[in-house]
Amino acid sequence: MPEASERPPAPAPLPSPVADTHCHLDLAREQADVGAGPDHEWTGPARALADAAAVNVTRVVQIGCDLPGAAWAVAAATDFPNVVAGVALHPNEAPRLAARRTLDEALTEIDRLAGSSGRVHAVGETGLDHFRTDTDGHAVQETSFRAHIEMARRHAKALVIHDRDAHADVLRVLDDAPLPDRVVFHCFSGDVDMARHCASRGWFLSFAGTVTFTNAGGLRSALAVTPLDRVLVETDAPFLTPHPHRGRPNGSYLLPLTVRKVAEVLGTDLDTTCAALQRNTEEAFGSW
Repeated sequence: MPEASERPPAPAPLPSPVADTHCHLDLAREQADVGAGPDHEWTGPARALADAAAVNVTRVVQIGCDLPGAAWAVAAATDFPNVVAGVALHPNEAPRLAARRTLDEALTEIDRLAGSSGRVHAVGETGLDHFRTDTDGHAVQETSFRAHIEMARRHAKALVIHDRDAHADVLRVLDDAPLPDRVVFHCFSGDVDMARHCASRGWFLSFAGTVTFTNAGGLRSALAVTPLDRVLVETDAPFLTPHPHRGRPNGSYLLPLTVRKVAEVLGTDLDTTCAALQRNTEEAFGSW
């Protein structure tokens, strides 16, 4: 049995380029530093991007989830031409910042970062999380979510949604707020009805390694009813490592495992799937 921290082997390359539309290169680096050792060098951003390119995952959207992470994302997008940034306060950050009475200040800084560089292509991940935040924090999360929606619209950025155990409330907010032109559901986790609703609104559904899990039949059913032109793929690395490496560290270089599952579920050949994913990425996040 491989060690939980052991690097999974690279899958076969994709036939044409595809983008990882959501990853956390900074968190992968921090996770490796905790376990320290030369075998973790592969998680550094330069190596991670090179390994991804070797399997035809040629572009990455780096997501910042707090103030340091958002600043890091902008810096990484400046340093690496195949990276663009998303900046936001994660929903679970909002109650913590509110408790310290610094939420307004933090939102102001995210707003500044969102408009600070052409390398910032998204505001997110933002949204609601009813799994890690109890009911006392839900109102603050919604306040933060609505502030991010307004930022994305004003700066003409893609809005990247985090939705965990909060489907109805996320849809309620989106259905009554003025939205930017492009909305992306990061790591989509809804059912068939929700997939149809989101697609009917023109929103993008981004599927992560979870769609490969053996117990994710419901998620595959949701993917199956999603039009190919609304589908994106992501790793959420270093989290959500696809089957058969679940539980081990994730990286953008493992995205081909998810892409192949997407093609299988949708009944499209791999070349067609990769080409569609590239077009969708351009529509959702722009060119880079």
